[in-house]
Amino acid sequence: MTLLSVENLTVKLGGHTALANVSMSISKGEIVTIVGPNGSGKSTLLCAIVGAIKPTKGKVTKAPALRIGYVPQRLHIDATLPMTVARFMRLPYRGRALNITATLAMVGLHHLEDQQMTTLSGGQFQRVMLARAILHKPDLLILDEATQGLDQLGSATFYRLIETLRTKLGCAILMVSHELHVVMSASDRVICLNGHICCHGTPEVVASTPEYRALFGTGTQGALALYRHDHNHSHDHDTCDHTHHKGEDHV
Repeated sequence: MTLLSVENLTVKLGGHTALANVSMSISKGEIVTIVGPNGSGKSTLLCAIVGAIKPTKGKVTKAPALRIGYVPQRLHIDATLPMTVARFMRLPYRGRALNITATLAMVGLHHLEDQQMTTLSGGQFQRVMLARAILHKPDLLILDEATQGLDQLGSATFYRLIETLRTKLGCAILMVSHELHVVMSASDRVICLNGHICCHGTPEVVASTPEYRALFGTGTQGALALYRHDHNHSHDHDTCDHTHHKGEDHV
């Protein structure tokens, strides 16, 4: 079942063509990742999909009553604003406390409901953002470089959590990331973007294309194999239950 399709999408920003004739789709249960160099239009595409940017040409078609959860690239919270994790989860709607508790537990943060948002570590903050995005059980979860600022281990743990949530919720996942070594293993399909779609397909197919190698070189192959070895032999659980302290980078 196709949840969302993009047809011949063109976006011009300030006279500059950020995206040209982009077409793609995502089906139920898929993990699709968009990769590309800085300035390639990745975030612009996501903004057009969620309706934050109006396309110059083309259209975005969504399945009827499609529920979308969205984790933005960054979110700034005023350090002087008192806001607990539970209160943040309720914005902009009122969520039942039971749902909030259960959802935080899904991302390993059931013990932080009463903690101030400004005291969370980077990894904890990202997981709260993720929990808020899945609070109402989305059909499609969209993440825009959600692991930005996390170290390599933290990013790998976060993506394993994403895979677990896909199974638990039965949702599709569309994400933008610059971490090729992790993304190429976590994804069902990869779309390589550079103002237009350069190539797309399974991770193995995309990594072998001349267009991909022209943008990223061939170094990803070794890192991809290393991650798969670590992923397949790891004794870690799907959700991280380590104790975290303020300032840590791990998820």
